[in-house]
Amino acid sequence: MSLQLKKPIVFFDLETTGLNITTDRIVEISLIKVMPNGEEIRRKRRINPEMHIPEEATAVHHISDEDVKDEPTFRQVAKSLAQMFVGCDIAGFNSNRFDIPMLDEEFQRANVDFDFSKARFIDVQTIFHKKEPRNLVAAYRFYCGKELEGAHSANADTEATYEVLKAQLERYPDLPNDVEKLAEFSSQNKNVDFAGRLIYDEQNREVINFGKYKGRVAQEVLMTDPSYYDWIVKGDFTKNTKDCFTRIKLRCKK
Repeated sequence: MSLQLKKPIVFFDLETTGLNITTDRIVEISLIKVMPNGEEIRRKRRINPEMHIPEEATAVHHISDEDVKDEPTFRQVAKSLAQMFVGCDIAGFNSNRFDIPMLDEEFQRANVDFDFSKARFIDVQTIFHKKEPRNLVAAYRFYCGKELEGAHSANADTEATYEVLKAQLERYPDLPNDVEKLAEFSSQNKNVDFAGRLIYDEQNREVINFGKYKGRVAQEVLMTDPSYYDWIVKGDFTKNTKDCFTRIKLRCKK
């Protein structure tokens, strides 16, 4: 089933040096940009992360230091890459938790001001977990009836994610073929920041979603425990998360 689109949507997948959004780096990105008229634009790029790729990461995606030593850095491709996402909605597999926060962090390090807030996010993994809790290999087998060759290759994973979403729309009559509703269905929480450290409650207040203050309204915590903000700013959190806490902190002074 073809997607019903009002504007382009980009399916993408990242391979990285590891899973820490603040300290690890992208080594490969693959994307499929699907236009409302059905045209599909595919791009893949390996990236020099300017750091050693740990052997355990290479064992997963098979990309080594040697493979990327002559590739451009993220900073060199950041502006052209951002242009591929401008005016688009965004989809991926586990993208809300990992790929989007990682990409945002890389853009910020490269001083590229890309506004993700204008996009709607479809996380195909969340739809899958709500319907058939498993992983991408199993999703591809279940929905598409095929074995995923080259799993953990960004290109193979991106292609599979795109095929799985189309097959999900075929299988579930109650699943809306509408990007806005799919984005709503595939969200687990209404996140304030990409990493989900802050979420909105039913009253649209920012609530802390981790640690000793989990479940507490962030503004109340920052007003009663000023040292908590300092801990956030100096801690191992993404710049996006720190910026969200900063906006709340500034409201406390008004």
